[in-house]
Amino acid sequence: MSTTYVVVTLLAAAMTGFSAVSVFLRAKWVVEPMADYGVPRSWLLPLGTAKAAGAVGLLVGLFLPVIGVMAGIGLALYYAGAVITVIRARWYAHIPFPLLYAAPVVGALALGFTA
Repeated sequence: MSTTYVVVTLLAAAMTGFSAVSVFLRAKWVVEPMADYGVPRSWLLPLGTAKAAGAVGLLVGLFLPVIGVMAGIGLALYYAGAVITVIRARWYAHIPFPLLYAAPVVGALALGFTA
């Protein structure tokens, strides 16, 4: 296991965990754009829970690699769905935001396969 893999995985887990907490706390800068994209408020808890589970899965994956791979794939799909949601809402200027969170997840996933 390389140092780079550990650092990128910790970054991905921290960013995803921060994003989950932001959803749980109903941060205005998170909730308002999601409403603008057409995401129902009733989905906030399940979406936040999925992010939190993914963040924990990435951390567990440092000790049980198969869990980390599953978490990484799940989060990559989650963020792909976020990009699609933003595109469907025609908020093209917001596309970089989910990609910013997806980048370390995809990086950790790729580095995990090379380790």
